Amino acid sequence: MSYDESRLRELQGALRGKMADNKTIADNFKVEDGTVVVSSEQKSAFDTNMRDIREIKSLIEGLEGMRDVEEWGNKPQSDSVAQAAGAQGQWSNAPQQAKTLGGMFIDSPEFKSLQNGKNGANMPSPFQLNRGDVTGLWGTKDVFSSQPTGTPGSFGSIQRDPIVIPPMRTNRVRDLFPSRTTSAAVIEYFRMTGFTNNAAAVSERTGTTFTAKPQSSFTFVGEQAPVRTLAHWEAAHRNVLADEPQLRSIIDNELLYGLRLQEDAQILTGDGVGENLTGILATSGIQTYNWSAGVVGDNKADAIRRAATLSFLAYYEPTGVVLHPNDWEDIELSKDDNGQYLVAVSVAMGGEPKLWRIPVVDTPAMTEGQALVGAFGTGAQLYDREQASIRISEQHADFFVRNAIVVLAEQRLALAVKRPEAFVKVTFNSAPA
Repeated sequence: MSYDESRLRELQGALRGKMADNKTIADNFKVEDGTVVVSSEQKSAFDTNMRDIREIKSLIEGLEGMRDVEEWGNKPQSDSVAQAAGAQGQWSNAPQQAKTLGGMFIDSPEFKSLQNGKNGANMPSPFQLNRGDVTGLWGTKDVFSSQPTGTPGSFGSIQRDPIVIPPMRTNRVRDLFPSRTTSAAVIEYFRMTGFTNNAAAVSERTGTTFTAKPQSSFTFVGEQAPVRTLAHWEAAHRNVLADEPQLRSIIDNELLYGLRLQEDAQILTGDGVGENLTGILATSGIQTYNWSAGVVGDNKADAIRRAATLSFLAYYEPTGVVLHPNDWEDIELSKDDNGQYLVAVSVAMGGEPKLWRIPVVDTPAMTEGQALVGAFGTGAQLYDREQASIRISEQHADFFVRNAIVVLAEQRLALAVKRPEAFVKVTFNSAPA
């Protein structure tokens, strides 16, 4: 089929529109202290437009190629200068020249079947060169005695396969928390450490004296949760990232993914020393439950349920269970004497992972042999001071003169464990009790 001029103009207009959109996005990039700051939303929109631009450009090039083929096919054939001279008798006695490969292709039935481009640019059958059709040079086979020197050093094209990125952890501890932001550098809060409940039934009066109501007591202690910074960076050459957009995307994604891994570890096991968060497991006042393999009739799933009871007794309904993947595997694969799985069948069928109606997050950030059951988002709160972002700069050491850049991933957050008793640390002991 011939090319469509209106379709070509439509694609060209779409290309200009996409390029204008990316210019608008780029104009809105912020510059702070000489560094370009790009939000994740801006980056995503810019990358999406670039993919569309490359695809539209490829379609335009294809249509323009079809146009060139059609214009060439519609041109009238003319004799060459040599042929014209021969027709006038100037070289009438010259020996007949061998027909060129291009000439044989033009005269072939396969090419003529295209009817000067009216039937499209794809021949119904391939053009084949027969040995008897040519003489002289075209009837011989070239033989290379040695490979060429330099670069490239051999014949053939290069195929570059796409980079295969490592799989990423999908279950995250922070997903158990509701989202909350802050503009402060330090979160101050009161943690309740004691509650004496003296509520009782009382009479209206005793004789002529009105009855005094009993008093309950609360104990509070002031706490602080400072905002901490999680960050890391990677160096890259400017030309590499300009020439390999996929590599730039991988670097950005891997840096952000590394922050998420560290974030889960800090929420669970941060020791509060230096710039570390004070994780839930390192917070004083959380409850504990120890399970031993020697307990008759009890398994790890039973231990999780008994730990959940402790959270219920503290008047906090547990909203999440965090387990190491190996411990979660033991629970999911546990069977009864008839070989039937004990965990809900919906989990095996792809349903939401739950244990005793409580959502489960299995992550290597949790130490194997331990689990955490608690009221996430009620007993503790996660605050985002600055969400994870990517920044790029060449202002590092001698990077400017080396044409290198720094790709920095950074986020700032705080964790406040307001009710430690809402959480229960479970320890799985393999040895009998």
